[in-house]
Amino acid sequence: MDDNKVIRQLIRVNLELEGFEVVTAADGAECLDVVHHVRPDVVTLDVVMPRLNGLNTAARLRSDPRTWDIPIAIVSACTQGEVDNGESVGIDAFLAKPFEPTELVRTVGLLVREGRQRERGAEGGEAEGGREAAGGGMTAADGPQGNAVGDGVESAVESGGESGAGGRPAG
Repeated sequence: MDDNKVIRQLIRVNLELEGFEVVTAADGAECLDVVHHVRPDVVTLDVVMPRLNGLNTAARLRSDPRTWDIPIAIVSACTQGEVDNGESVGIDAFLAKPFEPTELVRTVGLLVREGRQRERGAEGGEAEGGREAAGGGMTAADGPQGNAVGDGVESAVESGGESGAGGRPAG
């Protein structure tokens, strides 16, 4: 999710080249709608966005029983305070802007795999592990590596601000 169309496209192209399905959104409110319809493997969010910023979007995703377990990455030019707030909300990864496309793809792929392991663990009755901090925009992607939501991710949801990607399709 990123409010900057160029950043969303950059994220989308890089993730699609790696086989992700990407769905995008221009802001946090649109992101929430998309995530509920697509149910992505990963969501990427920018912090600064219109209507609903990335941290508030992440907090809403974490508080919703339908989306609490979707990995979230922040892709943003964050301050330390925003990183600290993101950690308290449950962000899984942070990627600073400007970012290297290879790092974006690596981060999204890692979050997709971690999300799938969590799902298998939950199905097997295992306890869920802790989350690591992450941050920035929102992207959803889906593909051989999974789906993600965020800016510029194939089969992903992308919305305002900065973006990231992951495994199953965004909803």
